[in-house]
Amino acid sequence: MRYSLLVLLTWLVKSPLVACPSCNKELNERIYNDSFYPNLFITLSAFWVLAILVILLIVLTLKSYKKNLSVNQEVKAFTPVPLITASMILGIGLGGLIDGIVLHQILQWHEMFSNQIPTSDYIGKSVNMFWDGIFHAFCFLVILTGVVLLWKLLGRENINRSGKIFAGGLLTGWGLFNIVEGIIDHHILKLHNVVEVSMDHDSGNFIFLGMSVLIIIAGYLLIKNDRRKLKTFFFINHLNF
Repeated sequence: MRYSLLVLLTWLVKSPLVACPSCNKELNERIYNDSFYPNLFITLSAFWVLAILVILLIVLTLKSYKKNLSVNQEVKAFTPVPLITASMILGIGLGGLIDGIVLHQILQWHEMFSNQIPTSDYIGKSVNMFWDGIFHAFCFLVILTGVVLLWKLLGRENINRSGKIFAGGLLTGWGLFNIVEGIIDHHILKLHNVVEVSMDHDSGNFIFLGMSVLIIIAGYLLIKNDRRKLKTFFFINHLNF
């Protein structure tokens, strides 16, 4: 038994088809070449844009909150901003994982560089798998950031802990991820298409964007509905009913 395992391990190390990037010379050269850092930046490009968008949305939401609060200065309102921030960041990370798990792995409609690096052979498939892993690792870091932000909210008393705001933030983050990633990776950089094997790439790419817009609208309506109820509550409370 031990001899058989030793033979198997020896064959795997010597085999040119070893999937390990550090073991397979050809695969290693295809990944760790002059394009490694540009590819790393490109793989994470959607997240850089999303970070800017999240900051802008936080500023706008906070501005709206302060404006509404100034109308009823005697009322100490619960701010929804931190919960929206945390849930949106969490939604962005989860949206990336949903894309990777469902479209990259289960359905295998596309991979990170599948429009530029064909997945028809072993090396191409492995290179794409490597960059999918980098993408998923960053999604995990984004999710971890959202979890840490949620954890920090536990010690604050002036936070609106509405389930609708939380769910709305998750959906908004998910939709934002899809739109930004879709525009950058599908249309601008053309790294991959939603359905790579399809003869009509544009249809799948635009359907993906359309569904993402609907997800954002659903998230926005959940947040708006809850905040409207919150304003009504504070208005009634202000009138001492």
